[in-house]
Amino acid sequence: MSEAVESPTPLLEFRGINTHYGAVHILKDVDLAIYPGELVCLLGGNASGKSTTLKTLLGMVTPTTGEVVLDGEVVNDKPTSYRVERGVTMVPENRRLFKRLTVKENLELGAYLRNDDGVESDLERIYEMFPRVKERLNQKSGTLSGGEQQMVAMGRALMANPRVLLMDEPSMGLAPALVQTNFELIQQIHEEGVAIFMVEQNANMALSIADRGWVLQTGRVVLDDSAEALLANPELRASYLGEGNR
Repeated sequence: MSEAVESPTPLLEFRGINTHYGAVHILKDVDLAIYPGELVCLLGGNASGKSTTLKTLLGMVTPTTGEVVLDGEVVNDKPTSYRVERGVTMVPENRRLFKRLTVKENLELGAYLRNDDGVESDLERIYEMFPRVKERLNQKSGTLSGGEQQMVAMGRALMANPRVLLMDEPSMGLAPALVQTNFELIQQIHEEGVAIFMVEQNANMALSIADRGWVLQTGRVVLDDSAEALLANPELRASYLGEGNR
């Protein structure tokens, strides 16, 4: 008789999450799980609840009911800093750099909760991953191009030494020529073993590098499958990939 294979434990998960902004019900009985080392994308239209999902995972929004679980621990009442210290960090929409600070100062702020000896070696790793960033270390981040700012935002998040990297619309505002490069960098980070949970409007690009995906519609998960299956799903192709009936 073969031995049972033990399922991996999720790094981060929602269990029956409901959220409200006042009387408005945003997320509705959402269950999701992010496992070590995988890349998962969250798709959906405007006002579907995607950004609220990220904010709830990071502790910026407290659910009305349900549980946010980090490494087996319910963290509903834990602040964002607690979650960052335990390996969850985010590349926010529109980068949100400290524009009057230099590139290096922004990167160093990513490690502000760390007290280990690996900060300098991780800085060197960022320079190797993003050579353009190394060339701009003493430049004010607000003077960088959109693509360069995105690299700094990704580097800053990686300086927290994350186990799960949340990404909110990483291709937003980038010139079309830079979108492919941006996704190649995301794939490189994923291949180094960092789990990634990505909200992204560019469904084709996101699913082309993802392992799995969810689709949110008015706060509910309506599709949950492998990236390959979602790319082939007629409902998804019609709604999100611009391939409706002609």
